[in-house]
Amino acid sequence: MTARKIIIDTDPGQDDAVAILLALASPEEIEVLGITAVAGNVPLALTQKNARIVCELANRTDIPVFAGCDAPLKRKLVTAEHVHGKTGLDGPTLADPKMPLQDAHAVDFIIETLRAHPAGTVTLCPLGPLTNIATALQRAPDIAPRIAEIVLMGGAYFEVGNITPAAEFNIYVDPEAADIVLKSGAKITIMPLDVTHKALVTPHRNDAFRALSTPVGEAVALMTDFFERFDKEKYGSEGAPLHDPCVTAHLIQPDLFHGRHINVEVETTSELTLGMTVADWWGVTDRPRNATFMGDLDADGFFTLLTERLARL
Repeated sequence: MTARKIIIDTDPGQDDAVAILLALASPEEIEVLGITAVAGNVPLALTQKNARIVCELANRTDIPVFAGCDAPLKRKLVTAEHVHGKTGLDGPTLADPKMPLQDAHAVDFIIETLRAHPAGTVTLCPLGPLTNIATALQRAPDIAPRIAEIVLMGGAYFEVGNITPAAEFNIYVDPEAADIVLKSGAKITIMPLDVTHKALVTPHRNDAFRALSTPVGEAVALMTDFFERFDKEKYGSEGAPLHDPCVTAHLIQPDLFHGRHINVEVETTSELTLGMTVADWWGVTDRPRNATFMGDLDADGFFTLLTERLARL
């Protein structure tokens, strides 16, 4: 099996960090060409720093990290320190990174990488707002048919919103970017809250991370200890959902997930429902199907995979 070449576009975030670690622990299935940072959970100065911290935690200083867009296409940046803490990676004590930030802009890296590789061989994996991806598509429309697939975490339908009553955070931060991506014609798979809220880090599952007795296992356990306080209070759940690792888990073991190929559009004008992903789950419109929208997850299989792979690092 040939490893799938990917670019991870991210705004770390504890769950982003776990998604990156899962990818870096899975070289048979995934070849990470680079990591591009975007403003989202915390501002860009922290997301690009956090991406490098995570690479160093995994002892993968060979992975190039690029800083991208520091604000949404048309709106002021909304961040989520109330969930992720002031650094974005609150919980463990992690040293500042020593590996360098690349000089090139993340958008240029995305464009150049898609042009340099054969069409249909590079997958984009956005874990945060879609600003970098949309900017690349706007700047270089020729890349759209070259993308193998876009597998993203974002949106919600049956689970409605987590930042507003109607909208999921990543889409809400830059709804215009999400609209561009969904209309790009690229093959798209979406991991919405409908799936990620089933990936709950229960105490038993977090104990399994800690029991790895490695710097990675301990850091992941401390990260989830920190950010689960918000979700447990909000949802009354057993633990925090690990949203972003659903993207990399899908690349490794797609049979863990089930969904439908449907039409998904983003609300960009309404004050009431701005950023809502309107998913035609029941096929009640004649709008063209443009995305596979996941609806279910084998949670035990997901955490077995995650724990086994994190043990490698």
